[in-house]
Amino acid sequence: MLRTRLAPTPSGYLHLGNALSFVVTWAIARAREGQILLRIDDLDAGRRRPEYLEDIFRTIEWLDIDFDEGPEGPDDFLAQYSQQLRLPQYHEALRQLKEQGHLYACTCSRKEIRQLSTNGNYPGTCLKQGKDFDAPRTAWRVKVGPTREVTIPGWKRGIESIDLGREMGDFVVRQKNRAPAYQIASLVDDEHWKINFIVRGLDLLPSTGAQLYLADLLGYEQFTQATFWHHDLITGEDGQKLSKSAGADALKTWREAGKTPGDIFQIAADWLGVTEGSIRTSAELLAAVKDQNL
Repeated sequence: MLRTRLAPTPSGYLHLGNALSFVVTWAIARAREGQILLRIDDLDAGRRRPEYLEDIFRTIEWLDIDFDEGPEGPDDFLAQYSQQLRLPQYHEALRQLKEQGHLYACTCSRKEIRQLSTNGNYPGTCLKQGKDFDAPRTAWRVKVGPTREVTIPGWKRGIESIDLGREMGDFVVRQKNRAPAYQIASLVDDEHWKINFIVRGLDLLPSTGAQLYLADLLGYEQFTQATFWHHDLITGEDGQKLSKSAGADALKTWREAGKTPGDIFQIAADWLGVTEGSIRTSAELLAAVKDQNL
């Protein structure tokens, strides 16, 4: 059975790009009689705000889509589903990687990395220095090397591959404040909930490669067999990717202005290649996706 997830972050009000990702994920899952998890990524708890959490649930209701598993509301999320409650699982994955010899300790500052790097990636300064993993202000990096080809099973785009060494190099899996990095938390959660179909923006292709690499090291069979769709990005009038932190037009503003999400479903239909006539509701989008047998 197809299992997918909606994975917003409560660090700002959701925007058009978030809504499109939600509705295409929902339509594909429902057309295939799959299951949907609502997984709210609050790993960076310092940026989480009650109003941003509430906005996620209001947006899902406004879009007229549903999910099968996950929190019923903000209070239920904080009590049962917050990533802060799953920190032991993330640290266990880090422990496994460390014991298997896949990690090394790094004390380099961002300034030092900028000065020494020739391509923007970490230059491997601490790789062979044997620094103490438990020393203060020490990050943990995974050994990738200068070249590392990773194959990504793609939907619609077919099989994709990236050179993880060139794209990311030896990336951080535990930050200097001892917090697990996004790549670890997202991977551990997807494996835990048996997610096998993931919809993401094209900008997250390197992250997918990083997570597949980690999954292989950890022996996560479920994740390594998942299928991914990296969709085109929605950009603003300036051609830049929409971003909550950059003040992109929030869906909250749309709702308060009395707008309906009809345009969102039309764009989603274009993305999915099912544009036959006007599609203005979740029901119409689902019917079109089923008709095309995507």
